[in-house]
Amino acid sequence: MTPLRILSIATLFPDAARPNFGLFVEKSLRALAAQPGIELTIVAPVGLPPFPLSLHPRYRALRGLPRAETWHGLSILRPRFTLIPRYSARFNPAAVARAVLGAVAGQGFDVVDAQFFYPDGSAAMRVADTLGLPFSAKARGADISHFGHDPATAPQVIEAGAKAAGLLAVSAAMRRDMAAIGIDPAKVTVHYTGIDHARFHPGDRAAARAAFGMGADAPAILSVGALIERKGQALVIAALPALPGVHYWLAGAGEEEGRYRALAHRLGVEGRVHFLGPVANSDLPQLYRAADAVVMPSASEGLANAWVEALACGTPIIISDAGGAAELVRLPVAGRIVARTPGAIADAVAAVLAAPPSPDEVAATLSGRFDWDRNGRELADHLRRCARR
Repeated sequence: MTPLRILSIATLFPDAARPNFGLFVEKSLRALAAQPGIELTIVAPVGLPPFPLSLHPRYRALRGLPRAETWHGLSILRPRFTLIPRYSARFNPAAVARAVLGAVAGQGFDVVDAQFFYPDGSAAMRVADTLGLPFSAKARGADISHFGHDPATAPQVIEAGAKAAGLLAVSAAMRRDMAAIGIDPAKVTVHYTGIDHARFHPGDRAAARAAFGMGADAPAILSVGALIERKGQALVIAALPALPGVHYWLAGAGEEEGRYRALAHRLGVEGRVHFLGPVANSDLPQLYRAADAVVMPSASEGLANAWVEALACGTPIIISDAGGAAELVRLPVAGRIVARTPGAIADAVAAVLAAPPSPDEVAATLSGRFDWDRNGRELADHLRRCARR
């Protein structure tokens, strides 16, 4: 078999400063690299603002990252590109493309892969044009729901969709969202995420609660993700007055934490709202098992990894009708799809707590659709088809 030489661009990829940053991208590319006949080069460009903004503590650790390294068995190139926080979104694809081309000068490839539609896909379009190659881009969520609608970036998203040899989407719902902005759905293949079933599986809920100091009796609901308005944690806090005795645990960090704490205090539920901060990926399976339900009423999603991980651990999910929600909550034991209102969230939580499903039945609703080897195999097949075009 002639090796397929793939250049993969991933602006969201873990590093020593951000070990959980795009962990799902790393896992997918590791699964791709493990397929027979694959030669994979990964470029994970690092955006840094110009001096003196680059001295900000947020960027200090990024400045020290190596420009090339082996990361968990994968060879990674980390060229720099100039980033202007809040203002450079429309310019990022061109900057990323220049960084990628500089990092791989003199190397040969058969196809360019973009792990996000924006800026990665629009950068891949430029790289592929320069190198005379076909390219593919994957849509995951905000790269379509935000950048595909923002007048400053939407033209580049749509152009990349038109010029790509093939496209991927994390869910059928995401494919419909792509079609809605003018991308040909016939070019889009649904490519579900994977999951490590050796780690994410049902287990002892009492032991898991003890590990996080949750106590044995108080009902526990959980959100996992950045504390930002789009994720809807404020709606869950607002539902707590109608859920006496229920404790809400939030895993993640973000700009809305202060507002969430103030809201909990104002509603008199601060004693039942617990901020865990960032949780290591290695601790997530135990955290999911500890909860009676994972509640995530996001305004928009592609197909959230946290939804899949929670179900794999046997914990039902209560989520908004966003992205691929209906592709996961297909049976009552999997949870509920609810309106983004505190009342609807409270009713759904109360219903799940009143008749808790068997963790094994919850996990079985995934029915083998989410597996990293399958993910890698499908990605390799897709990129081979793109290379032939």
